[in-house]
Amino acid sequence: MKEAWRKSSYSQGENTACVEVAFAWRKSSYSGNENTACVEVAFTTPTVAVRDSKDPSGPHLTVAPSSWRGFLRSLN
Repeated sequence: MKEAWRKSSYSQGENTACVEVAFAWRKSSYSGNENTACVEVAFTTPTVAVRDSKDPSGPHLTVAPSSWRGFLRSLN
């Protein structure tokens, strides 16, 4: 798992009172080997974060854990 450090939105100004948080992103076992159609997830509290692994600094979606479990059940 790789961690992605992000500066908290609650941090203030120029390198003062800065807090960083890390998500441990995991690549989906359903993602292809050629770095196409890759999805990564990070289990955070209180949400599950989902992103495109080809754009790790881009936007990510957050959902409730119960919604994520429901999504996974619907795939079977």
